[in-house]
Amino acid sequence: MNTINRSRRNFIKTSGALALGSTLPVSLVELAFAGTGENFTFAYISDSHIQHIKGAQFVRNWDRGLIRAVAETNLLTPKPDFVVFGGDLAQLGTKAELDHGAEMLSGLSGKVYHVMGEHDYYLDLGEYWEKLFGPQFYSFDHKGVHFVVLNSIKTYDDWTFKRWPTAEQRMHEMAGLDNPNGSPFMVGEEQRKWLKNDLAKVAKSTPVVVFSHSPLQKIYKGWNFWTEDADEIQALLKPFKQASVIYGHVHQIQYNQIGSISFNSVMATAWPWPYPQSYAQAEQYLPKLTVPMNRADPFFERDATGWQFINVATGRVDLNYTLYNNNGRVVRFNTNKRPEDSVYAGESQRIPPQNHY
Repeated sequence: MNTINRSRRNFIKTSGALALGSTLPVSLVELAFAGTGENFTFAYISDSHIQHIKGAQFVRNWDRGLIRAVAETNLLTPKPDFVVFGGDLAQLGTKAELDHGAEMLSGLSGKVYHVMGEHDYYLDLGEYWEKLFGPQFYSFDHKGVHFVVLNSIKTYDDWTFKRWPTAEQRMHEMAGLDNPNGSPFMVGEEQRKWLKNDLAKVAKSTPVVVFSHSPLQKIYKGWNFWTEDADEIQALLKPFKQASVIYGHVHQIQYNQIGSISFNSVMATAWPWPYPQSYAQAEQYLPKLTVPMNRADPFFERDATGWQFINVATGRVDLNYTLYNNNGRVVRFNTNKRPEDSVYAGESQRIPPQNHY
């Protein structure tokens, strides 16, 4: 386990130096096997929401977030074996946005795996995204770990194919926040059958890591922090001793533990997503320890974002957060109860949300 500690120290030292210039939500994930396998790391970037304005103009903040994340990922120590982009590269799924985002991602050194986000999908149902990045769902093995990439942002056929007069309106409806015209996400029958067959070939002692865009949980339907067939996906993962789900979409710190399965979100390069009051009051599966992040300050584009070091030691996840303008956080897997937050901040210690705009 000394390898983990050395790697963590190297990462924190590197990220601390880079943080002098910026603190971007880049995750470094370490899988460590205590002598039973080869330790390795991978990096995770998500939710850049590249937005086209007109001509050659794009929203500057979102561009800068991704450009800097790519640059800082290339400087990570230890150098990750591969990089995952967790979805929502584009804001409205246009060719201009996807091309612009793909050009920035091309600066990453090494292998990159891509996850489909709803903002990438609902204009043309992922057709152009597939031309750029490949299949919408797939699996691969790396140094004794089985990785699965799912498209978890599909929905009912009636909503997708019959409700909207144009593809553009469909895209705008699914992209809206707190929008009653939206529809719950799901993995869908086709992928569930594929996943069942895929996992049947994997030994139950093999660590399994699933990358999805939505949480693969039923957290809060109003903001689509909800995957309709999450229970069925969890049932397929339940037999594995070491299962982890890493997801984007929520633009905030989330963590949960359901049986032997760990669920951890990664933050966004575009903006932090504050909890709406309705979400804070809603019945949810997340532990009470989850603390809302600050609202974004429009005069400081990197407000409330930060680094994450995710340690997956034999499939058990702990996360180390280095946050700008907030206390660092460490969240650990607990075999007896829900995840524990070792530096949980009480109400009186929290920085109030910035809501002056």
